[in-house]
Amino acid sequence: VVAGALDVDQVELELREALGLDAAQVAALEDQKGRMAEAAIALGQRLVSAERELDRLFAERRIDAATLQAKAEEIGRMQGQLRAVHLATHLETRAVLSETQVRRYDELRGYAGSAPALQHRHKH
Repeated sequence: VVAGALDVDQVELELREALGLDAAQVAALEDQKGRMAEAAIALGQRLVSAERELDRLFAERRIDAATLQAKAEEIGRMQGQLRAVHLATHLETRAVLSETQVRRYDELRGYAGSAPALQHRHKH
């Protein structure tokens, strides 16, 4: 759980009316979601490729401790980059909404009362 995060995927059609989003907000959120998806897909593909390479090296018994360390660190960096892309979009999304809309979002998602502001409840 990341306090202060808003899941842009949840601000979809069913929430637009309930939050009273205007056309500019909808356009901004759709743009954010598109940019996040593009970046996440590219990083995800690189991550899957790196994981496959690591698996292949193990399967072929061609890995040593130094290579293992380097590959694991590379994969860890990519995982961190992927998480950062996702969470940066939450920050951008929050900036598009008014405080009233943020509170209403929390209520609609069942987060109200569990912590101040917004909650990020996303399983990876």
